Amino acid sequence: MSLSYEEIAEILKAIDSSSCDELVVETGDVKLVVRRNGAASAPAPVREPSAPAAVSAAAPASAKPAPTPAAKIEAGVNQSIITAPMVGTFYRAPSPDAAPFVEIGSVVRKGEPVCIIEVMKLFTTINSECDGRVVEIGAENGELVEFGQTLFVVAPAA
Repeated sequence: MSLSYEEIAEILKAIDSSSCDELVVETGDVKLVVRRNGAASAPAPVREPSAPAAVSAAAPASAKPAPTPAAKIEAGVNQSIITAPMVGTFYRAPSPDAAPFVEIGSVVRKGEPVCIIEVMKLFTTINSECDGRVVEIGAENGELVEFGQTLFVVAPAA
């Protein structure tokens, strides 16, 4: 069983309107971890392998490394931030061979696309929430981003 985009959106809405700081949902081969405002999590319990063969098993070649916590990016005076509205994979361009939507120094207008976030093969275009010049990009292409993570810092265009 897997989670649909709509189910994930409902989970995020429920977390947003509650006092819960962290939620872990596991269904079959999918594990969804939602943390509010960078809430620290307790270390995951360590399970001892049941057989020596499990110790020598290698991870599949296609396995992605675990994401590292993103550095906190803050906006300066008169600067705005564009945050991730969901947990997913951040992409700077509409396709692998296309140019990025924006670079540092790019001028953006409210409503223009700045990136894409993928959640379970569903791609959501994230649009600029303000006019200005991109002064910082808070995620790397292909990186897993968290709900509320700063994606872009935008300063008023001079």
